Amino acid sequence: MAKGIRRVNKYVLHHRDKPGDGSHLLKTLKKHGINLLALTAFPAASGTSQVELIPEDAAWLEALAKQFGWRLSKKRTGFLAQGKDRAGALVKLAERLGTAGINITQIDAIAAGAERYGAVFWVRPKDVERATLVLGGR
Repeated sequence: MAKGIRRVNKYVLHHRDKPGDGSHLLKTLKKHGINLLALTAFPAASGTSQVELIPEDAAWLEALAKQFGWRLSKKRTGFLAQGKDRAGALVKLAERLGTAGINITQIDAIAAGAERYGAVFWVRPKDVERATLVLGGR
């Protein structure tokens, strides 16, 4: 993989959406050593939140979910890009994938301070291996 880009796995967990539930979930993850590379959460149907977890160690999260009876979605493989923040920081990445005929289906990017950025992005499952090669992986 090119410097600053790596494959990651995302899992979706539907969790209660009441005050304090999010902090309880985060405390549980911390207590059991789950380091998250990214997290997104938003309201879903029937008083739940959809929590998208991108752990550093997918197997560890899967084991913890089994222990607590959490129902995780099937894992989805995507990519994490990190680097020096500047205008157009993601242009080359997007151009390489586009030139190869690979569509980015979702992306979340943020300036991380200290002149750094991070972005998690997804391609169609059938394109993951090819995207890995295009981005400099094996």
